[in-house]
Amino acid sequence: MNHLTDTAAESVVDLDLIRKYNVNGPRYTSYPTALQFDDLNESAYKASIQASDRKDKDLSLYFHIPFCNTICYYCACSKIVTRDKSKATRYLAYLKREIALQAPLFAGRKVTQLHWGGGTPTFISDDEIADLMSHIRHHFSLADDTEGEFSIEIDPRTVDAERIGLLRRVGFNRLSFGVQDFNPLVQKAVNRLQSYESTCEVIEAARANGFRSVSVDLIYGLPYQDLSSISETLDKVIAISPDRISIYNYAHLPERFKSQRRIDVLDIPSADLKLNLLKLCTDKLVDAGYCFIGMDHFAKPEDELAIAQREGTLHRNFQGYSTFAECDMAAMGVTAISQVGRTYAQNVKTLEEYEAAIDAGQIPVQKGVEIDADDLIRKAVIMDLICQFRLRFNDIESAFGIDFGQYFSAELLQLETMAADGLLTLTDDEIEVSRRGRMLIRNICMVFDRYMRAMQETQRFSKAI
Repeated sequence: MNHLTDTAAESVVDLDLIRKYNVNGPRYTSYPTALQFDDLNESAYKASIQASDRKDKDLSLYFHIPFCNTICYYCACSKIVTRDKSKATRYLAYLKREIALQAPLFAGRKVTQLHWGGGTPTFISDDEIADLMSHIRHHFSLADDTEGEFSIEIDPRTVDAERIGLLRRVGFNRLSFGVQDFNPLVQKAVNRLQSYESTCEVIEAARANGFRSVSVDLIYGLPYQDLSSISETLDKVIAISPDRISIYNYAHLPERFKSQRRIDVLDIPSADLKLNLLKLCTDKLVDAGYCFIGMDHFAKPEDELAIAQREGTLHRNFQGYSTFAECDMAAMGVTAISQVGRTYAQNVKTLEEYEAAIDAGQIPVQKGVEIDADDLIRKAVIMDLICQFRLRFNDIESAFGIDFGQYFSAELLQLETMAADGLLTLTDDEIEVSRRGRMLIRNICMVFDRYMRAMQETQRFSKAI
Protein backbone atom coordinates (compact mmCIF):
# COMPACT_ATOMS: atom_id res chain seq x y z
CA MET A 1 0.00 0.00 0.00
CA ASN A 2 1.29 3.49 -0.81
CA HIS A 3 3.26 5.14 1.97
CA LEU A 4 1.18 8.31 1.70
CA THR A 5 -2.27 6.84 1.89
CA ASP A 6 -2.05 3.86 4.20
CA THR A 7 -4.34 3.55 7.18
CA ALA A 8 -1.90 2.07 9.67
CA ALA A 9 -2.76 2.17 13.35
CA GLU A 10 0.00 4.71 14.09
CA SER A 11 -1.56 8.15 14.32
CA VAL A 12 -0.48 11.00 12.05
CA VAL A 13 -0.79 13.21 15.13
CA ASP A 14 2.02 13.10 17.71
CA LEU A 15 0.93 15.54 20.41
CA ASP A 16 4.38 15.93 21.96
CA LEU A 17 5.95 16.84 18.60
CA ILE A 18 3.14 19.26 17.82
CA ARG A 19 3.57 21.01 21.17
CA LYS A 20 7.26 21.42 20.45
CA TYR A 21 6.90 22.73 16.89
CA ASN A 22 3.60 24.62 17.07
CA VAL A 23 4.79 28.07 16.01
CA ASN A 24 3.30 30.73 13.73
CA GLY A 25 3.65 29.96 10.04
CA PRO A 26 2.11 30.26 6.58
CA ARG A 27 -0.11 27.76 4.79
CA TYR A 28 1.95 27.92 1.57
CA THR A 29 -0.85 28.33 -0.92
CA SER A 30 1.86 30.34 -2.64
CA TYR A 31 5.57 30.98 -2.36
CA PRO A 32 6.46 33.72 -1.73
CA THR A 33 3.36 34.18 0.42
CA ALA A 34 0.92 37.07 0.06
CA LEU A 35 2.73 38.98 2.83
CA GLN A 36 5.55 39.59 0.34
CA PHE A 37 3.21 41.30 -2.12
CA ASP A 38 4.08 44.89 -3.02
CA ASP A 39 2.75 47.40 -5.54
CA LEU A 40 2.11 45.83 -8.93
CA ASN A 41 0.32 47.53 -11.83
CA GLU A 42 -1.68 46.41 -14.84
CA SER A 43 1.30 46.67 -17.19
CA ALA A 44 3.36 44.29 -15.07
CA TYR A 45 0.47 41.84 -14.92
CA LYS A 46 0.00 41.89 -18.69
CA ALA A 47 3.75 41.44 -19.19
CA SER A 48 3.68 38.38 -16.92
CA ILE A 49 0.99 36.81 -19.10
CA GLN A 50 3.05 37.38 -22.23
CA ALA A 51 6.16 35.99 -20.55
CA SER A 52 4.48 32.92 -19.06
CA ASP A 53 6.04 29.62 -20.06
CA ARG A 54 2.57 28.04 -19.79
CA LYS A 55 0.92 29.94 -22.65
CA ASP A 56 0.38 26.70 -24.55
CA LYS A 57 -1.15 24.96 -21.51
CA ASP A 58 -4.63 24.84 -20.01
CA LEU A 59 -5.99 27.67 -17.87
CA SER A 60 -7.60 27.85 -14.42
CA LEU A 61 -10.17 30.54 -13.54
CA TYR A 62 -11.28 31.86 -10.15
CA PHE A 63 -14.18 34.25 -9.49
CA HIS A 64 -14.71 35.91 -6.13
CA ILE A 65 -18.30 36.57 -5.02
CA PRO A 66 -17.81 38.41 -1.71
CA PHE A 67 -21.37 38.68 -0.37
CA CYS A 68 -22.99 36.94 2.62
CA ASN A 69 -26.43 37.66 4.09
CA THR A 70 -25.34 36.84 7.65
CA ILE A 71 -22.02 36.90 9.42
CA CYS A 72 -20.36 33.80 10.84
CA TYR A 73 -18.36 35.05 13.80
CA TYR A 74 -15.34 32.81 13.14
CA CYS A 75 -14.93 33.94 9.52
CA ALA A 76 -11.64 35.41 8.29
CA CYS A 77 -12.57 35.50 4.59
CA SER A 78 -12.82 38.58 2.41
CA LYS A 79 -16.56 39.26 2.53
CA ILE A 80 -19.32 41.86 2.47
CA VAL A 81 -22.24 41.15 4.81
CA THR A 82 -25.51 42.55 3.48
CA ARG A 83 -29.10 41.62 2.73
CA ASP A 84 -29.26 44.16 -0.09
CA LYS A 85 -29.25 42.01 -3.24
CA SER A 86 -28.84 45.08 -5.45
CA LYS A 87 -25.24 45.38 -4.28
CA ALA A 88 -24.50 41.99 -5.78
CA THR A 89 -26.30 42.89 -9.01
CA ARG A 90 -24.12 46.00 -9.37
CA TYR A 91 -20.98 44.01 -8.52
CA LEU A 92 -21.75 41.33 -11.11
CA ALA A 93 -22.05 43.99 -13.81
CA TYR A 94 -18.51 45.12 -13.01
CA LEU A 95 -17.25 41.54 -12.72
CA LYS A 96 -18.50 40.82 -16.23
CA ARG A 97 -16.63 43.89 -17.46
CA GLU A 98 -13.43 42.60 -15.82
CA ILE A 99 -13.97 39.25 -17.54
CA ALA A 100 -14.19 41.08 -20.87
CA LEU A 101 -10.92 42.89 -20.08
CA GLN A 102 -9.02 39.78 -19.01
CA ALA A 103 -10.27 37.19 -21.50
CA PRO A 104 -8.40 38.52 -24.60
CA LEU A 105 -5.12 38.13 -22.70
CA PHE A 106 -5.70 34.36 -22.54
CA ALA A 107 -7.18 33.85 -26.01
CA GLY A 108 -6.98 30.31 -27.34
CA ARG A 109 -6.37 28.65 -23.99
CA LYS A 110 -8.73 25.95 -22.76
CA VAL A 111 -10.15 26.29 -19.26
CA THR A 112 -9.96 22.97 -17.43
CA GLN A 113 -10.49 24.31 -13.91
CA LEU A 114 -13.00 26.90 -12.71
CA HIS A 115 -13.97 27.86 -9.18
CA TRP A 116 -16.40 30.35 -7.62
CA GLY A 117 -15.51 31.31 -4.06
CA GLY A 118 -16.60 33.85 -1.50
CA GLY A 119 -18.21 35.05 0.59
CA THR A 120 -21.15 32.98 -0.49
CA PRO A 121 -21.43 32.53 -4.27
CA THR A 122 -24.99 31.28 -3.86
CA PHE A 123 -25.92 34.69 -2.40
CA ILE A 124 -26.77 35.73 -5.97
CA SER A 125 -30.02 34.69 -7.68
CA ASP A 126 -30.56 31.75 -10.02
CA ASP A 127 -30.81 34.08 -13.00
CA GLU A 128 -27.57 35.83 -12.00
CA ILE A 129 -25.78 32.48 -11.60
CA ALA A 130 -26.88 31.38 -15.06
CA ASP A 131 -26.06 34.76 -16.60
CA LEU A 132 -22.56 34.92 -15.12
CA MET A 133 -21.72 31.40 -16.25
CA SER A 134 -23.03 32.20 -19.73
CA HIS A 135 -20.83 35.30 -19.80
CA ILE A 136 -17.80 33.25 -18.78
CA ARG A 137 -18.49 30.72 -21.53
CA HIS A 138 -18.85 33.52 -24.07
CA HIS A 139 -15.40 34.91 -23.27
CA PHE A 140 -13.46 31.75 -22.40
CA SER A 141 -13.21 28.29 -23.93
CA LEU A 142 -14.32 25.86 -21.22
CA ALA A 143 -13.43 22.18 -21.43
CA ASP A 144 -16.29 19.71 -21.66
CA ASP A 145 -17.87 18.33 -18.51
CA THR A 146 -15.87 15.10 -18.44
CA GLU A 147 -12.52 16.87 -18.79
CA GLY A 148 -13.00 20.02 -16.70
CA GLU A 149 -13.28 20.55 -12.96
CA PHE A 150 -15.88 23.27 -12.32
CA SER A 151 -16.60 23.90 -8.65
CA ILE A 152 -18.52 26.30 -6.42
CA GLU A 153 -18.60 26.92 -2.68
CA ILE A 154 -22.03 26.38 -1.14
CA ASP A 155 -23.69 27.53 2.05
CA PRO A 156 -26.32 24.75 2.42
CA ARG A 157 -28.67 27.29 4.01
CA THR A 158 -28.89 29.17 0.70
CA VAL A 159 -29.81 26.28 -1.60
CA ASP A 160 -32.40 23.57 -2.03
CA ALA A 161 -32.71 20.61 -4.39
CA GLU A 162 -34.00 22.85 -7.18
CA ARG A 163 -31.04 25.22 -6.94
CA ILE A 164 -28.63 22.28 -6.89
CA GLY A 165 -30.19 21.15 -10.17
CA LEU A 166 -29.66 24.63 -11.62
CA LEU A 167 -25.99 24.62 -10.63
CA ARG A 168 -25.51 21.32 -12.43
CA ARG A 169 -27.33 22.52 -15.54
CA VAL A 170 -25.18 25.63 -15.89
CA GLY A 171 -22.04 23.50 -15.78
CA PHE A 172 -20.77 22.99 -12.24
CA ASN A 173 -19.70 19.41 -11.51
CA ARG A 174 -18.19 19.79 -8.02
CA LEU A 175 -19.59 21.29 -4.82
CA SER A 176 -17.91 22.38 -1.61
CA PHE A 177 -20.25 22.64 1.40
CA GLY A 178 -19.56 24.68 4.49
CA VAL A 179 -20.63 22.79 7.63
CA GLN A 180 -18.10 23.68 10.38
CA ASP A 181 -19.97 21.81 13.18
CA PHE A 182 -23.39 20.21 13.65
CA ASN A 183 -23.65 20.81 17.41
CA PRO A 184 -26.44 23.37 18.12
CA LEU A 185 -24.55 25.02 21.00
CA VAL A 186 -21.45 25.52 18.85
CA GLN A 187 -23.56 26.76 15.94
CA LYS A 188 -25.29 29.33 18.11
CA ALA A 189 -21.96 30.57 19.49
CA VAL A 190 -20.63 31.28 15.98
CA ASN A 191 -23.97 32.48 14.52
CA ARG A 192 -24.33 29.69 12.00
CA LEU A 193 -27.47 27.63 12.59
CA GLN A 194 -27.63 24.76 10.12
CA SER A 195 -29.44 21.46 10.60
CA TYR A 196 -27.96 18.09 9.77
CA GLU A 197 -31.16 17.08 7.97
CA SER A 198 -31.15 20.05 5.59
CA THR A 199 -27.47 19.53 4.82
CA CYS A 200 -28.10 15.87 4.02
CA GLU A 201 -30.95 16.80 1.70
CA VAL A 202 -28.76 19.18 -0.27
CA ILE A 203 -25.91 16.67 -0.56
CA GLU A 204 -28.33 13.95 -1.65
CA ALA A 205 -29.62 16.36 -4.30
CA ALA A 206 -26.06 16.91 -5.51
CA ARG A 207 -25.57 13.19 -6.01
CA ALA A 208 -28.95 12.81 -7.68
CA ASN A 209 -28.01 15.55 -10.14
CA GLY A 210 -24.74 13.88 -11.10
CA PHE A 211 -22.15 16.02 -9.37
CA ARG A 212 -18.81 14.23 -9.57
CA SER A 213 -17.48 15.34 -6.19
CA VAL A 214 -18.81 16.64 -2.89
CA SER A 215 -16.55 18.28 -0.30
CA VAL A 216 -17.36 19.23 3.29
CA ASP A 217 -15.54 21.87 5.38
CA LEU A 218 -15.28 21.60 9.17
CA ILE A 219 -13.51 23.68 11.81
CA TYR A 220 -11.95 22.56 15.09
CA GLY A 221 -11.26 24.90 18.00
CA LEU A 222 -14.66 26.65 17.96
CA PRO A 223 -16.47 27.72 21.14
CA TYR A 224 -17.93 24.89 23.26
CA GLN A 225 -16.40 22.11 21.16
CA ASP A 226 -15.24 19.10 23.14
CA LEU A 227 -14.21 15.57 22.27
CA SER A 228 -17.72 14.20 22.55
CA SER A 229 -19.42 16.88 20.46
CA ILE A 230 -16.89 16.91 17.66
CA SER A 231 -16.93 13.11 17.54
CA GLU A 232 -20.69 13.25 16.98
CA THR A 233 -20.24 15.80 14.18
CA LEU A 234 -17.62 13.59 12.55
CA ASP A 235 -19.89 10.55 12.77
CA LYS A 236 -22.58 12.49 10.93
CA VAL A 237 -20.16 13.71 8.27
CA ILE A 238 -18.71 10.24 7.73
CA ALA A 239 -22.28 8.95 7.33
CA ILE A 240 -22.81 11.51 4.55
CA SER A 241 -19.65 10.07 2.93
CA PRO A 242 -18.28 13.15 1.12
CA ASP A 243 -15.44 12.62 -1.33
CA ARG A 244 -13.26 15.19 0.41
CA ILE A 245 -13.22 16.61 3.94
CA SER A 246 -11.29 19.64 5.17
CA ILE A 247 -10.87 20.32 8.89
CA TYR A 248 -9.51 23.81 9.47
CA ASN A 249 -7.95 25.22 12.60
CA TYR A 250 -9.89 28.13 14.07
CA ALA A 251 -7.40 30.95 14.61
CA HIS A 252 -8.79 33.51 17.07
CA LEU A 253 -7.44 36.87 15.85
CA PRO A 254 -10.03 39.44 16.95
CA GLU A 255 -7.59 42.29 16.45
CA ARG A 256 -7.61 41.50 12.72
CA PHE A 257 -11.15 40.18 12.17
CA LYS A 258 -13.86 42.29 13.77
CA SER A 259 -16.53 39.58 13.76
CA GLN A 260 -14.38 37.36 16.00
CA ARG A 261 -14.76 39.91 18.79
CA ARG A 262 -18.24 38.46 19.32
CA ILE A 263 -16.66 35.16 20.42
CA ASP A 264 -15.83 34.97 24.11
CA VAL A 265 -12.27 33.72 24.42
CA LEU A 266 -13.28 31.84 27.59
CA ASP A 267 -15.57 29.62 25.49
CA ILE A 268 -12.78 28.54 23.14
CA PRO A 269 -11.14 25.16 23.81
CA SER A 270 -7.82 25.31 25.61
CA ALA A 271 -4.65 24.75 23.61
CA ASP A 272 -4.33 21.24 24.99
CA LEU A 273 -7.95 20.35 24.24
CA LYS A 274 -7.58 21.79 20.76
CA LEU A 275 -4.68 19.45 20.04
CA ASN A 276 -6.72 16.51 21.26
CA LEU A 277 -9.60 17.60 19.03
CA LEU A 278 -7.20 17.57 16.08
CA LYS A 279 -5.93 14.11 16.98
CA LEU A 280 -9.45 12.74 17.34
CA CYS A 281 -10.56 14.23 14.00
CA THR A 282 -7.52 12.95 12.14
CA ASP A 283 -7.56 9.45 13.63
CA LYS A 284 -11.31 9.10 13.13
CA LEU A 285 -11.16 10.06 9.44
CA VAL A 286 -8.17 7.83 8.71
CA ASP A 287 -9.93 4.96 10.49
CA ALA A 288 -12.97 5.64 8.29
CA GLY A 289 -10.81 5.09 5.21
CA TYR A 290 -9.93 8.65 4.23
CA CYS A 291 -6.41 9.44 3.06
CA PHE A 292 -4.57 12.27 4.79
CA ILE A 293 -3.60 14.54 1.90
CA GLY A 294 -1.84 17.14 3.99
CA MET A 295 -2.40 19.69 6.77
CA ASP A 296 -6.21 19.86 6.92
CA HIS A 297 -7.29 17.91 3.82
CA PHE A 298 -8.61 14.35 3.58
CA ALA A 299 -9.93 12.45 0.57
CA LYS A 300 -11.21 9.02 -0.31
CA PRO A 301 -8.55 6.76 -1.86
CA GLU A 302 -10.28 6.88 -5.26
CA ASP A 303 -10.53 10.70 -5.26
CA GLU A 304 -8.38 12.62 -7.76
CA LEU A 305 -6.41 14.29 -4.95
CA ALA A 306 -5.37 10.97 -3.43
CA ILE A 307 -4.55 9.56 -6.87
CA ALA A 308 -2.48 12.64 -7.77
CA GLN A 309 -0.55 12.38 -4.53
CA ARG A 310 0.23 8.71 -5.14
CA GLU A 311 1.35 9.52 -8.68
CA GLY A 312 3.44 12.53 -7.63
CA THR A 313 1.37 15.11 -9.55
CA LEU A 314 -0.40 16.86 -6.67
CA HIS A 315 -0.11 20.65 -6.63
CA ARG A 316 -1.04 23.48 -4.29
CA ASN A 317 -2.35 26.98 -5.07
CA PHE A 318 -4.65 29.63 -3.61
CA GLN A 319 -7.56 27.19 -3.78
CA GLY A 320 -5.67 24.61 -1.72
CA TYR A 321 -4.55 21.21 -2.99
CA SER A 322 -5.16 20.72 -6.70
CA THR A 323 -4.55 18.24 -9.50
CA PHE A 324 -3.87 21.03 -12.02
CA ALA A 325 -0.15 21.56 -11.63
CA GLU A 326 0.62 23.17 -14.99
CA CYS A 327 -2.12 25.81 -15.09
CA ASP A 328 -1.83 29.55 -14.96
CA MET A 329 -4.68 30.85 -12.81
CA ALA A 330 -6.53 34.03 -13.74
CA ALA A 331 -8.56 35.34 -10.81
CA MET A 332 -11.28 37.98 -11.03
CA GLY A 333 -13.25 40.03 -8.53
CA VAL A 334 -12.25 42.02 -5.45
CA THR A 335 -9.19 40.66 -3.58
CA ALA A 336 -8.79 37.79 -6.09
CA ILE A 337 -5.21 36.57 -6.60
CA SER A 338 -3.93 35.44 -9.99
CA GLN A 339 -0.90 33.22 -10.51
CA VAL A 340 0.51 33.68 -14.00
CA GLY A 341 3.96 32.55 -15.02
CA ARG A 342 6.37 33.94 -12.43
CA THR A 343 3.96 36.57 -11.09
CA TYR A 344 1.31 36.68 -8.39
CA ALA A 345 -1.15 39.55 -8.82
CA GLN A 346 -3.90 40.56 -6.39
CA ASN A 347 -6.89 42.73 -7.22
CA VAL A 348 -7.95 45.76 -5.18
CA LYS A 349 -9.78 45.08 -1.92
CA THR A 350 -12.75 47.48 -1.88
CA LEU A 351 -15.77 47.79 -4.13
CA GLU A 352 -15.03 51.48 -4.64
CA GLU A 353 -11.49 50.80 -5.88
CA TYR A 354 -12.73 47.93 -8.01
CA GLU A 355 -15.40 49.99 -9.75
CA ALA A 356 -13.01 52.90 -10.32
CA ALA A 357 -10.45 50.66 -12.03
CA ILE A 358 -13.04 48.99 -14.26
CA ASP A 359 -14.58 52.37 -15.15
CA ALA A 360 -11.09 53.47 -16.23
CA GLY A 361 -10.85 50.41 -18.47
CA GLN A 362 -8.11 48.86 -16.33
CA ILE A 363 -7.62 45.38 -14.92
CA PRO A 364 -7.93 46.11 -11.17
CA VAL A 365 -4.63 44.61 -9.99
CA GLN A 366 -2.97 46.47 -7.14
CA LYS A 367 -0.43 44.23 -5.43
CA GLY A 368 1.73 41.26 -6.24
CA VAL A 369 5.22 39.90 -6.56
CA GLU A 370 7.46 38.73 -9.36
CA ILE A 371 9.25 35.52 -8.47
CA ASP A 372 13.04 35.66 -8.77
CA ALA A 373 15.35 32.74 -9.54
CA ASP A 374 15.87 31.85 -5.86
CA ASP A 375 12.13 32.03 -5.17
CA LEU A 376 11.51 29.63 -8.04
CA ILE A 377 13.90 27.04 -6.60
CA ARG A 378 12.50 27.35 -3.09
CA LYS A 379 8.93 27.22 -4.39
CA ALA A 380 9.69 23.90 -6.13
CA VAL A 381 11.20 22.50 -2.92
CA ILE A 382 8.27 23.60 -0.77
CA MET A 383 5.67 22.33 -3.24
CA ASP A 384 7.28 18.88 -3.44
CA LEU A 385 7.39 18.62 0.34
CA ILE A 386 3.90 19.92 1.05
CA CYS A 387 2.27 17.86 -1.71
CA GLN A 388 4.30 14.64 -1.86
CA PHE A 389 5.93 14.52 1.62
CA ARG A 390 9.14 13.66 -0.20
CA LEU A 391 11.87 15.61 -1.96
CA ARG A 392 14.46 14.03 -4.22
CA PHE A 393 17.46 16.31 -4.46
CA ASN A 394 18.26 15.18 -8.00
CA ASP A 395 14.90 16.49 -9.22
CA ILE A 396 15.77 20.00 -8.05
CA GLU A 397 19.35 19.77 -9.30
CA SER A 398 18.21 18.68 -12.77
CA ALA A 399 15.53 21.34 -13.00
CA PHE A 400 17.63 24.28 -11.83
CA GLY A 401 21.27 23.33 -12.41
CA ILE A 402 22.35 23.60 -8.77
CA ASP A 403 24.12 21.40 -6.28
CA PHE A 404 21.39 20.85 -3.68
CA GLY A 405 23.75 20.16 -0.79
CA GLN A 406 25.73 23.34 -1.39
CA TYR A 407 22.75 25.57 -2.17
CA PHE A 408 20.82 24.47 0.90
CA SER A 409 23.68 23.64 3.27
CA ALA A 410 22.29 25.83 6.08
CA GLU A 411 18.79 24.44 5.64
CA LEU A 412 19.97 20.84 5.69
CA LEU A 413 21.78 21.56 8.94
CA GLN A 414 18.52 22.86 10.43
CA LEU A 415 16.69 19.74 9.30
CA GLU A 416 19.00 17.51 11.33
CA THR A 417 17.13 18.47 14.51
CA MET A 418 13.82 17.56 12.87
CA ALA A 419 15.32 14.29 11.71
CA ALA A 420 16.48 13.54 15.25
CA ASP A 421 12.92 14.21 16.48
CA GLY A 422 11.49 11.77 13.95
CA LEU A 423 9.74 14.27 11.68
CA LEU A 424 11.67 13.15 8.63
CA THR A 425 14.42 10.96 7.26
CA LEU A 426 17.35 12.85 5.79
CA THR A 427 19.84 11.15 3.46
CA ASP A 428 22.38 12.33 0.89
CA ASP A 429 19.72 11.95 -1.81
CA GLU A 430 16.36 12.94 -0.38
CA ILE A 431 14.07 14.12 2.40
CA GLU A 432 11.18 11.85 3.29
CA VAL A 433 8.64 13.12 5.80
CA SER A 434 7.62 10.51 8.36
CA ARG A 435 4.04 9.65 9.18
CA ARG A 436 4.32 11.64 12.41
CA GLY A 437 5.94 14.53 10.56
CA ARG A 438 3.19 15.01 7.97
CA MET A 439 1.01 17.04 10.32
CA LEU A 440 3.98 19.40 10.77
CA ILE A 441 4.76 19.76 7.08
CA ARG A 442 4.40 23.53 7.31
CA ASN A 443 7.25 23.64 9.82
CA ILE A 444 9.47 21.60 7.53
CA CYS A 445 8.68 23.89 4.60
CA MET A 446 9.42 26.95 6.72
CA VAL A 447 13.06 25.87 6.90
CA PHE A 448 13.36 26.63 3.17
CA ASP A 449 11.46 29.94 3.36
CA ARG A 450 13.98 32.77 3.14
CA TYR A 451 11.40 35.32 4.35
CA MET A 452 10.30 33.31 7.36
CA ARG A 453 12.29 34.86 10.21
CA ALA A 454 11.07 38.41 9.58
CA MET A 455 7.49 37.23 9.06
CA GLN A 456 7.44 35.19 12.27
CA GLU A 457 8.50 38.26 14.23
CA THR A 458 5.42 40.14 13.01
CA GLN A 459 3.10 37.39 14.38
CA ARG A 460 0.87 37.73 11.30
CA PHE A 461 0.29 34.00 10.87
CA SER A 462 -1.84 31.52 12.74
CA LYS A 463 -0.18 28.65 14.59
CA ALA A 464 1.02 25.84 12.34
CA ILE A 465 -1.51 23.57 14.12
